[in-house]
Amino acid sequence: MKTILIGAGVLVALANMACAETKTGLTESVAIGGKTISIKYSAPAVNGRVGKLFGKDGTIGSDHTYPVWRAGANAATALHTDADLDLGGLAVPKGDYTLYVNLANPAAWELIVNKQTGQGGTTYDAKQDLGRVKMTVGKPPAVVEQLKYTLSATGGNKGQLQLVWENVEASVGFTVK
Repeated sequence: MKTILIGAGVLVALANMACAETKTGLTESVAIGGKTISIKYSAPAVNGRVGKLFGKDGTIGSDHTYPVWRAGANAATALHTDADLDLGGLAVPKGDYTLYVNLANPAAWELIVNKQTGQGGTTYDAKQDLGRVKMTVGKPPAVVEQLKYTLSATGGNKGQLQLVWENVEASVGFTVK
């Protein structure tokens, strides 16, 4: 009985550690011109893996969808827009979408807007892509431990979508139509 209780305690501790590493149910949103654009995602932590996340031999490289990444953790990252958008040159009608990132070129990521929604993060169907747009890729001033999305108004009916994690900062501009 004592062995069972110790084993159960270890499992509970490991589960708590795993949950502490990934923040779930996060939402980032911005209102531009009275319309709301939001992203719902789970944020993985670097957790000592600096330099070991991206790339073919990195942690993300072991996903069966690589070089397409769920751009978060757990469930697929969800985009909702109350307005039609021009996202980096891609026409995105108002509605709900899933976001992925194509990591094939480390210096030029592509944001993928996918029409399928509600799926798990590693369930990716390229036939459902609305389209892909190039992202501006750079480095943050310091390592970012927890993945973070930011949606910001940049003036008038324009905004910016940005994701930052580990030593990568990637963004794309959008216009609310």
